[in-house]
Amino acid sequence: MDLITPGFGLIFWQAVVFLIVVFILGKFAWKPILKSLKDREDSIDEALNEAKNAKEEMAQLKAENEKLLADARLERDQILKDATAAANKIREEAREEAGKISAKMVEDAKTTIQNEKKAALTEVKNQVAELSLLVAEKLIKKNLEEDKAQKALVDDFVKDLNVN
Repeated sequence: MDLITPGFGLIFWQAVVFLIVVFILGKFAWKPILKSLKDREDSIDEALNEAKNAKEEMAQLKAENEKLLADARLERDQILKDATAAANKIREEAREEAGKISAKMVEDAKTTIQNEKKAALTEVKNQVAELSLLVAEKLIKKNLEEDKAQKALVDDFVKDLNVN
């Protein structure tokens, strides 16, 4: 039973040795161990803070990227709207110009037709006048071969002159 219940002397020396070991460990080992644990804890806290800062920075960059993307989309939409408006304006101007050109061509064609019509009518009138003169000349030559007929014609002209 001695092994189960140790004597007072054994407990005393074990307590003294334990206190000496605790003192030596406290003096030489615990401070470096605690210092290294504190350093490790500080480095972990610092890493966590850096991770938190990086996360916040990433969130901020993501927000900035989304804002830039939204601005780029708005700018793209505005450019597309402006391009569509410019294309519509150019198309409308081209239609107006084509309308003006076709109206001018129709007007020129009408003018040309009128000029050619007048020229044709003038030519027909001249030909009719020439034919009438030829017919009249032949008739007069035939009718005025006698002196009597010539005197009657001169009298008719004189009467016409007095009347007018």
